[in-house]
Amino acid sequence: MLKYILPGVTGIAIIVAAFFLITTNDSESSVMTPETEIADSNGIMTTNGLKHLIPLDKIRGGGPPKDGIPSIDDPKFATLTESNFMSNSDIVIGLEINGEAKAYPLFILVWHEIVNDNVGGTPVAVTYCPLCFTNQVFERILDGQAVEFGTSGKLYNSNLVMYDRLTDSYWSQALGQAITGELTGQELKIIPFDVISWGDWSALHPETLVLTTETGHTRAYAVDPYGDYYTDPQIIFPVENEDDRMHPKEIILGFHEDNIFKAYKQTDVESKIIINDKVNQTPIVLFSQYTGNSRAFDRTVNGEVLEFEFSDNKIMDIQSGSTWNYDGEAISGDMQGIQLNRLPFNPGFWFEWVAFHPNTEVYGV
Repeated sequence: MLKYILPGVTGIAIIVAAFFLITTNDSESSVMTPETEIADSNGIMTTNGLKHLIPLDKIRGGGPPKDGIPSIDDPKFATLTESNFMSNSDIVIGLEINGEAKAYPLFILVWHEIVNDNVGGTPVAVTYCPLCFTNQVFERILDGQAVEFGTSGKLYNSNLVMYDRLTDSYWSQALGQAITGELTGQELKIIPFDVISWGDWSALHPETLVLTTETGHTRAYAVDPYGDYYTDPQIIFPVENEDDRMHPKEIILGFHEDNIFKAYKQTDVESKIIINDKVNQTPIVLFSQYTGNSRAFDRTVNGEVLEFEFSDNKIMDIQSGSTWNYDGEAISGDMQGIQLNRLPFNPGFWFEWVAFHPNTEVYGV
């Protein structure tokens, strides 16, 4: 269950939901009557000259029009000493690249869903879909150039559909892949990040910057328009697959390698602190030392698969007895100086993950 709930106003949520439901039956098929639909060897179809990876009628209107939920394209930041508008319990997307750390509060992202930014010299799109509690960070480079992303006003499996401002192709946030348009089939590079409380993030990164409400838009940032939606089992928009192995809004961490998919409950990782496991052929380790947060690493070092444990309040590997920090770096012992490869994953609600990946494995089940 979601243990950290953004403050909300149920009445506003009802209004938002009602507005959404007015347009639930809107889909790409309502504006395009198929004339020809041909699938190539990569599964890419063409209808009326439009390339698409999924049936067009699976893309539905979400209520607001294109850019009706405005992305933040010129983000303004504050230092830790200037962050009196933040509470320690506020949930942020924390990102550190090449020594630069930034935090993006969900109470701002809930109103914008996409921030186009640069961190550590890397152009990034920081994205959040409140309907699915899916957070994701992408490198926003297409064909060698930095490209901005915006909200299309569409949903696929109740999940954010973005568009790029280079080709106007549609992109599924959950898949990280273009689903219609010129770039259909292309995938975005995912960058590891943290979903974490501001108090914990700022303690880990006292030099961090934090996104401010100076967005250029007037929004009620003190309230969450989705109210109690985050714990209510109701799913507003239709999804292709449902699965009762857990509560639909249980927070999971989704991994995939080739065509193997696996989900871990965030609560399981928190309770165990360390999980050693394998996804397909990749040995992984999950760490969780902060509420609501997990990190994943490949636990192979020089061809040897390490087994980790939490002992005496330390992360240690059994093979060498070396001590490791939360960043996946050995800080003492025979392994000192070795850095594990951090792995990206897909955090979000169970219903969203299983809608896209019905054959997913579930850790511990």
